[in-house]
Amino acid sequence: MSPKNLAQLLLLAAIWGASFLFLRICAPVLGAVPTAFGRVLFAALGLAVILVVMRVPLAFRGRLKVALFIGAINSGLPFLMYALAARVLPAGYISILNSMTPLMGIVIGATFFGESVTVRKVAGVGAGLFGVWVLTETGPITMNTTTLFGVLFSLVATTCYGLGGYLTKLWLTGRDIDNRVIVFGTMVGAVISLAPVMVWYTAFFSVPWSDVGLKVWGSLLALGLVCTSLSFLMYFWLIYQIGPLKTMSVTFLIPVFGVLWGWLLLGESLSLGYALGGGIIGVALGLVVKPGTNSR
Repeated sequence: MSPKNLAQLLLLAAIWGASFLFLRICAPVLGAVPTAFGRVLFAALGLAVILVVMRVPLAFRGRLKVALFIGAINSGLPFLMYALAARVLPAGYISILNSMTPLMGIVIGATFFGESVTVRKVAGVGAGLFGVWVLTETGPITMNTTTLFGVLFSLVATTCYGLGGYLTKLWLTGRDIDNRVIVFGTMVGAVISLAPVMVWYTAFFSVPWSDVGLKVWGSLLALGLVCTSLSFLMYFWLIYQIGPLKTMSVTFLIPVFGVLWGWLLLGESLSLGYALGGGIIGVALGLVVKPGTNSR
């Protein structure tokens, strides 16, 4: 991995670490569905502006339906899952669970995409699952039915990311499609997939729009424009440059920023559980992304 790619991974980790901070601000006030839908809507609008300003031709080369489908898997569903989790879990907690993405990628890659399975990879997946268990048992919150569902929602999101990374590499990269067009198409797919859910939600639940202050609106805008549209441009470019598994290793760094932003800006407490669970998951990721792993 080149120094430039490493720097991009660090920046991406800092931005995505902040996304859990913004989720934690928005979801308890707006609700999970409006937060997720607002995120992808603002992201799609931001990307549309980027395409117009940069005069990027909207050429999908016959892959529009594929881009829309991947958008539902790689953005729509996981964003909704994380918004649900953010209603009950601290930002730092969710960011640590997000580190399971490369491990889920190993399982999905071996099961569906012919990735080689080594003892090291199996050990990494096992260690990661053990780390999640340690985090739930020793973390800063008490596990009950509600918080356990928050953990499960987070793990569903990581599974979606793992699958989405491989589908992107298989169906979209290497087909002479501009990365900016790919990201825009996937985000439109996320909007389309969440729109019926948003309609259903507003029909049966009230959204407290009148109580939404500048802090929440600002967080939702940052979540969509910076943590989604900008970061996904970087993400898809890195998938093209270094492959899906190495790109997903960005989640190795996200917990550091997620815990840091939560502690600095939300006053979330630090705990031994973060160190224990996060440390074990970190070891698991080290086993998976160790140099020499065939991840391209």
